[in-house]
Amino acid sequence: MTGHTIRDLARALGAEAFGALDIVVTGVAEPSAAGPSDLAMAMSPRYAAGLAQGQARAAVIGAGMDWQALGLEAAIVAPRPRLAMAGVTQALDAGPRIAAGVHPTAVIEPSAQVGAGAAIGPFVVIGAGVVIGRDARIASHVSIAEGARIGDDALILQGARLGARVVIGDRAILQPNCVIGGDGFSFVTPEASQVETTRASLGRADGAVTPQSWTRIHSLGSVRIGDDVEIGANATIDRGTVADTVIGDGTKLDNMVHVGHNCRIGRDCLLCGQVGIAGSVTVGDRVVLGGQTGVADNLEIGSDVVTGASTIILSTVPPGRALLGYPAVRMETQVEMYKGLRRLPRLAKAVAELQKAVFKSDKTP
Repeated sequence: MTGHTIRDLARALGAEAFGALDIVVTGVAEPSAAGPSDLAMAMSPRYAAGLAQGQARAAVIGAGMDWQALGLEAAIVAPRPRLAMAGVTQALDAGPRIAAGVHPTAVIEPSAQVGAGAAIGPFVVIGAGVVIGRDARIASHVSIAEGARIGDDALILQGARLGARVVIGDRAILQPNCVIGGDGFSFVTPEASQVETTRASLGRADGAVTPQSWTRIHSLGSVRIGDDVEIGANATIDRGTVADTVIGDGTKLDNMVHVGHNCRIGRDCLLCGQVGIAGSVTVGDRVVLGGQTGVADNLEIGSDVVTGASTIILSTVPPGRALLGYPAVRMETQVEMYKGLRRLPRLAKAVAELQKAVFKSDKTP
């Protein structure tokens, strides 16, 4: 691993550094496990306590912490520690090893175009008319279907699957085994289905069920992913029915996120693990959906909405709301509802005691 001096790292981070700035570090570690060539991430007093168990000579520390009292030879002071961690890990991350050029086991259609500096790993399959951007890196066992376009400096990791005509922006990162551009889950029956009647009646069974088979609606659109997007491992994004499914610039999807057909996700959103978004949902910019949040189909979520984990959204959400619960309500309302729920046993006990008292008082002496 390439080494970096404390001086160079601090300069790259735009942070102050103190002590022996020529110390070279080759990795990062928790304070208690750090070796002499590691940069310890001791960004709060809670973590700095572990420096005594490790061998770190240098560390990233928070504002107001005394690096000399911690026994360090050098320190980088970071007012916003997690932002500093982002910069440090970027500087020290060697990235996946994908040999330059095209591996001899790769299968590339003659009409495909591979940009200058691109690296194509073992057993990659690239279809007709595909365009691979400059310096893109494609790891082993990736398949890219016909007509897809991959941006410059994109990184597509092992086993990812890209469907026909998918567009991937510049500097996008696709983690292993994600599937971009599978068919949407879209079916219809010749007459109104039980799903439609149930939805219209809010669950009342108004008549006998007519047996019907599901007819597939084919997906003719594709998926367009913007610049600087990251897609987590085993995430799935369905192609649109007619128009494309769209993921905006800078948006990040965690592992096992599902985005249904025809969805339009805005810029700089965060979709955490196991989020599921049904078809034809529009999501604004800078939306954060906590883990296992579910969104029903054909809804709109305004910009800057934040949800807590396991929130279920069943109706359109105005911009700027913080939501929690099933069904989703304002976060502070859900907290009050939960407090009320916890008080129910005591309330039931109080009511029972009142009933006993009233019953006794009604007795004739």
